[in-house]
Amino acid sequence: MSFTLNEIRDNPGARTKAKLLGRGIGSGLGKTSGRGGKGQTARSGVSLNGFEGGQNPIYRRLPKRGFKNIHATKKYELDFNKVNLMLDNGLIKAGEKIDRDLLIKVGYMPKYFEEIRLLANGKPKAKFTYAVTKATKSAESLVSESGGELIIE
Repeated sequence: MSFTLNEIRDNPGARTKAKLLGRGIGSGLGKTSGRGGKGQTARSGVSLNGFEGGQNPIYRRLPKRGFKNIHATKKYELDFNKVNLMLDNGLIKAGEKIDRDLLIKVGYMPKYFEEIRLLANGKPKAKFTYAVTKATKSAESLVSESGGELIIE
């Protein structure tokens, strides 16, 4: 099948005409432009989300659940699959020290992460020195098996 410029069309429904408001009774959107009568909802800038007309709204009827821990730190999860990918892409070399500065420099970790956690996903291909804040027991054993070093900061 060949394409020619005169056969190119938009997908059906891709371009819809804008609603013309206030253009007489026959349009169906004349006078009040589909907003009903007068009052609060006829004005611009009204937002009555969650308003239930005098009835106690659902967000007040239901019990509160959970909380947001304001002391929680943002944690970056580093695993051996990510380290191997960096090694394969030539971003790091075997024997290097993998720490926060290096991960930010190669573009693997945004600056706003405060902690680095080493997880045991995958197997390390080469030996590295890992400078992290926490590591799982299985990750620690994999690092020692590969001949690497683990520094908990």
